[in-house]
Amino acid sequence: MSSITLLDGRKVSNELKDDLRRSVKKLPRKPRMSVILVGDNPASISYVNSKIKSCQEIGIDCSILRFNSQITESELINEISLLNTDSKIDGYIVQLPLPNHINKDKIISKIDPKKDIDGFHMENIGKMTLNLPTILPATPYGIMQLLRYYNIELEGKNCVVIGRSNIVGLPISIMMGHDDQCTVTSCHVNTQNLKEFTKMADIIIVSVGIPYFLKEDMVKEDSVIIDVGINKIDDINNPKGYKIVGDVDFDNVAPKASYITPVPGGVGPMTIISLMKNLIHTTRLNIEKEYGH
Repeated sequence: MSSITLLDGRKVSNELKDDLRRSVKKLPRKPRMSVILVGDNPASISYVNSKIKSCQEIGIDCSILRFNSQITESELINEISLLNTDSKIDGYIVQLPLPNHINKDKIISKIDPKKDIDGFHMENIGKMTLNLPTILPATPYGIMQLLRYYNIELEGKNCVVIGRSNIVGLPISIMMGHDDQCTVTSCHVNTQNLKEFTKMADIIIVSVGIPYFLKEDMVKEDSVIIDVGINKIDDINNPKGYKIVGDVDFDNVAPKASYITPVPGGVGPMTIISLMKNLIHTTRLNIEKEYGH
């Protein structure tokens, strides 16, 4: 049985928040951020509230632009154009998911890449792929910071990423392989003989949106498990009637792991910290322009 270390995203993000607070105080003005929120998806509202709370704690000015779910694609693009040209906004995010009648990729393509603190724009993803300086996608960036904080060895390790989304799976596969770090295998839920890949992995990153997908018999002893999943399942014992669980069968997998992220409290807080770091980066660039340095 392994000696387990919990990769505590809440603890790490709180420490990094203190660093960011000090960084913000040294700036000649506060960073200024905006959030576009479409509709009333409870999860989206919860995420946005967490982001606003972090902004307040760090000393960032944050405004929310709320629109009902009937907003048209062209109306939303118009709102994005206004943010792109607003010199008072250093960076912004469009909270996902968007209503079905709006093309997410089209919306992301309209964001000014210099204000894209989520790191989703194709220009930023392209630079990230080539390992050039850019705004990094927030969740993968958060995972990398968590691994660094705990001094987890990456060089020469086998890493399996399950899930291939443009937001998490694809970029984290690329980032884990940069600088001759890991040998990365990109898998998904329909990968044949998935267990053969995961049993050989030193590090497994799971982002599939299926509760308890990664089972104890799929991992080897002393592996590092990063769970990006956030799933809501019914729980009659919980006053809310549900509980939040990850993509990993935590109770059974944890005893075999050397390091593992909890859900909630693992990757989630690190994503928000990464957004804040990205915003401070874009703010510094804007201040340099404003003050002519």
